[in-house]
Amino acid sequence: ATGADGYGLYAVETAETSVTVEPLISLDLTRPLAAVTLTGAPARRLAGPDRAAAAIGRALLTGAGLLASEQLGVAEWCLTETVRHTKERHQFGRPIGSFQALKHRMAALWLDLVSARATARYAADALATDSPDTPVAVAVAQAHCAEVAVRAAEECVQLHGGIGMTWEHPAHLYLKRAKADEIALGTPGRHRQALAGLVDLAAPMG
Repeated sequence: ATGADGYGLYAVETAETSVTVEPLISLDLTRPLAAVTLTGAPARRLAGPDRAAAAIGRALLTGAGLLASEQLGVAEWCLTETVRHTKERHQFGRPIGSFQALKHRMAALWLDLVSARATARYAADALATDSPDTPVAVAVAQAHCAEVAVRAAEECVQLHGGIGMTWEHPAHLYLKRAKADEIALGTPGRHRQALAGLVDLAAPMG
């Protein structure tokens, strides 16, 4: 928040009567969200203008970097589950996974997943070692892993056919998590824009 002496980071107790926490209906119901309203709530300052912005920036960078690992996990589950299903589901007397068109879709997804694993691991390593490349590593990981997770979840739903569209199958939960993660700490486009600035790559003209 901005105070009399500039930007600051503050802690507020949610038990205060001047703090209202209103639950929101989110796309991913397994990850609750809420709107927090402060009305003259007492606060304890944790950091002043000299440290607050850097602390929040670091927290958001760390969160985005680690979120890439969750997105990788979503994509891996979706591909593994889809491969299992296409081996067991038979049509025309043979597993649907033996059809060339489905093989190509799963192979393309596997290649995307390999790249996502590399970027997510590098971002995590950069954060753990406090590497100077951390901002670039996180931007690359988020720009790629977010889209791979969504694509893997969409393929999981589609390649499961009718069962993939039902509430009884967990595929829809992974799709909702992937879509929620995609915008949680910056969209892929926002991270690509940040990456362009970090590597001094000018935006296209016109």
